[in-house]
This record gives sequence, C-alpha cells and structure tokens, in this order.
Amino acid sequence: MPVVTIKLAGSLSRDQKRKIAEEITDTLERIALKPKRYTYVAFEELPDENWAIAGQLLDEEEG
Repeated sequence: MPVVTIKLAGSLSRDQKRKIAEEITDTLERIALKPKRYTYVAFEELPDENWAIAGQLLDEEEG
C-alpha cells in the first residue's frame, strides 16, 4: 500500500491537489504495479513562515 506525503510551503487549490493525486496514483499503478484503490496521497501545506531556506524564512524572502 503506497502512502505518498507531499509537503509544501503555501497552499494548492482543490483542483491542483486532485490533479497531482491522479498523476501520482497513475504513475504508481503504471510503474510500480500498485492498484489505485490502495494508493494514499496526503498533502501537508504549511505557511511560508514555517519554512526556511539558507537560514531565511520564506515569508521574509525578497522577490
């Protein structure tokens, strides 16, 4: 039973999540031969203030 967790800064729309989940599920079925009904995809969306790259919080990043 594949369990895929996607962590990201910010958020995705419901439609984006649906499309990503479909693509990942299809890929696991096609390549790993895992049935779709057993594939779980979880999204963890965190605010930019909870992520840092190179010592700088993403919400402080200059654009």
